[in-house]
Amino acid sequence: MDPQVFVIFGASGDLTQRKLIPALYELYKGNFLPKNFAVLGVSRTELSDDDFRKEAFLENPHLEGENKNEDFAELLYYQAIDTLSAEDYKKVRERLSAIDENRQTGGNYIFYLSVPPSLYPKIPAFLADEGLNDNGAGWRRLIIEKPFGYDRSSARKLNEELQKYFHEDQIYRIDHYLGKETVQNLLVTRFANGIFEPLWNRNYIHHIEVTAAEDIGVEKRGGYYDKSGALRDMVQNHMLQVVAHMAMEPPITSDASSIRNEKLKLFQSIRPIGESEVDKFVIRGQYISAPINGKQAPGYREEEGVNEDSTTETYVALKFFIDNWRWADVPFYIRTGKRLPTKATEVVVYFKSPPHHLFRSELDLMNMNNQLIIRIQPDEGLLLKFGMKVPGAGFKVKNVDMDFHYSDLTDADVPEAYERLILDVMKGDPTLYARGDSVEAAWDFVDPILNAWQNRPNIKLYGYPAGSWGPVVANKLIDGENVSWRNPCKNLTDSEDYRLL
Repeated sequence: MDPQVFVIFGASGDLTQRKLIPALYELYKGNFLPKNFAVLGVSRTELSDDDFRKEAFLENPHLEGENKNEDFAELLYYQAIDTLSAEDYKKVRERLSAIDENRQTGGNYIFYLSVPPSLYPKIPAFLADEGLNDNGAGWRRLIIEKPFGYDRSSARKLNEELQKYFHEDQIYRIDHYLGKETVQNLLVTRFANGIFEPLWNRNYIHHIEVTAAEDIGVEKRGGYYDKSGALRDMVQNHMLQVVAHMAMEPPITSDASSIRNEKLKLFQSIRPIGESEVDKFVIRGQYISAPINGKQAPGYREEEGVNEDSTTETYVALKFFIDNWRWADVPFYIRTGKRLPTKATEVVVYFKSPPHHLFRSELDLMNMNNQLIIRIQPDEGLLLKFGMKVPGAGFKVKNVDMDFHYSDLTDADVPEAYERLILDVMKGDPTLYARGDSVEAAWDFVDPILNAWQNRPNIKLYGYPAGSWGPVVANKLIDGENVSWRNPCKNLTDSEDYRLL
C-alpha cells in the first residue's frame, strides 16, 4: 500500500474519538497500515501534538481497557486552524509538507470531513486554493459523511460543488452500512450460489422485506434528527443501499465500476411513488411515551432538542415496486424506526408457495411461504425456513429452521465497518462508497414522499407506543391475508413471535 497521511477535519469532535481513531488503531494492530503513515488532526481547538495524542488516543474512553501500543501515538499530529478562513489552509499545506519529509509519505493525502454538512463545499474549495486537491505530486482523496444533501436539489448542488475541486473518482461518500460484512455478503449469497440465483426473480419470489429496527430513541441527537427524520436518516441511504444489493442485476465483474453501475440501474428502475399516492404506499409514525421494563420512556416530542409540536417521523414503512424484468410486480417492503422492541437489521425473502394444493390443509397458513432470512446485525447469519413432515401418521407439515451464523466462518474478529471502509479508501477501492449519480437517483425516489408530507398536511402521522413495533396500520401495507411483517428478535434463530415489553 502507498505511504500516506490521513487528515481528519473536525478532529476534536466525537466521531474522531468514537470511531475514526479506534478504527485506525485496529488497522495498526493488524498490520494493515502502510509502513510510512501518519494522521493529521485539524480543528479549531488549540491543541499541541502531545495534547491531541493524549486526548484522541491515550485517554480515549472508547479505547478503555486496551493495552495500548504507544508507538501508535507517535503517528498522530495536530494542526489548529479556523476552518472558515482560506488563509489558514496554508498552515495545513505546510504541516503536510513537514510530515511528508519526516515520515516519507510521498504527498498522498486522504481528507476526511468529520464536520457539519455546511462545510462540505467550503473545505474542498480551500484545499484546492492551496493545490491540495491536485493528484500531480501524489494522489488526493476526499471522504464525506452523510447526509449527502437534504433533498434532490441540494444533493445535486453538493455534487456540483465537490466536483469543481475534486474529480468524482477522488470523492468517497461513506455509508457505514456498506462496510458491514453481512451487507457485502448479500452479493456473495446471491451470485455465488446456484441454489439461489436461479430463483432470484418474480417467478419464485412472492415479496421481499427489509427491517432496520432500533430500540433506542433519538438520544442527544434531537436537534439534528428533528430536521432529518427516518426517511432521510435511514431510507434514502442505508436501506436503499441494502435493497440495491438484494435486487441489482449481476455485474459483469466484481470491480467497483461494474457494481456501482448496476446499483444505479436499480435505483433508476424503482417505480416512483407520486405525491398523490403517498398515503397509500407510505406509513409514517412517531413514538409516544410508554412504559418499558417498568420505566416510563419519553415520547419523541419530549426528547431534548425536539420541537414540542414536531411532525418529524421516527418510523416509516413503505411498499414499492421495481420496474424491470426480474422484479416486475414483486412488492418490496421496507421499514425502520426508533424505540422498537429490539435492535436488528435483516432482509426476509418470501418465496412463492408451490402451485399445487397437496399439503395445503396440513400447513400453517400464516407461515406457508418458505423464507430466507439474512441477518445484517446483530447475530449475523442466514436462516432458511421450510416445511418438513412431522414424524408419525399422516402428513402434518411443520416449518423447520436451518441456520448459519457468520461467526462460524472464521475465528478472526470481523472488522468493524469503519475499519473496512477506511482501509478501502487507503487502497483506492471505491466499491463500497456511494457514487454521486446513485445518490441523486435515490433522492429521486424519496423526494416526492417528502414533498407530499410537506404539501399535504392531511396525511396522517401515527403515534405508536415506545417499545412497540410501530403503528398497527403499517400491517395493512402487506398484501394478502396470510402474510405479515416478520418481527425479529435479538438472536437470529429466536421465534419471530416477539413479545412486546
